[in-house]
Amino acid sequence: MHIRSFEWADYAAVTAVWQASGREVVPRAELAAKLTRDPELFLIAEVGATLAGVVMGTYDGRRGWILRLAVHPAHRRAGMASRLVSELESRLAALGCPRINLLVLPDNLDGLRFWQALGYLPMPDVLCTKPLAPPA
Repeated sequence: MHIRSFEWADYAAVTAVWQASGREVVPRAELAAKLTRDPELFLIAEVGATLAGVVMGTYDGRRGWILRLAVHPAHRRAGMASRLVSELESRLAALGCPRINLLVLPDNLDGLRFWQALGYLPMPDVLCTKPLAPPA
C-alpha cells in the first residue's frame, strides 16, 4: 500500500471509492476550493495501480478536521483506514495542529468503534449547521 497526496487525475477513481462506500461525492468545484487551502491534507491510498482509499482533512490554523474517510469495500479490514488516518495526523501535527475533530453519525456504531480505537473520544457537543445559498 502506498499513500500520497491527491492529484486531479485521481478524481474519477476517488469518486468511485466514495460511491462504492455509499458516500456522497464531493463536486469538483467544492474540492477545488478545498484544495486551494491545504492540498497536502487530501490523501489517497493505492494498492498496486488501484486507488482503494481516501481521506480528506483540513486545518484552519486552530483545529484540524477529518472531513471524509472511505475505503473501497474490496480493500477493507486490511488496516488501510488506520494508515490513512495516521498519515493525515502526521501531516496535521507537522503544521502545528493541536487537536483534530471529526463528525460521526450517532447510528454509525462501527464508525464510532473505529474512531474510538484510534483515540478519538465522543464529545457531547451539539452540531449546528446552516446551508448558504450560492452567490447571485
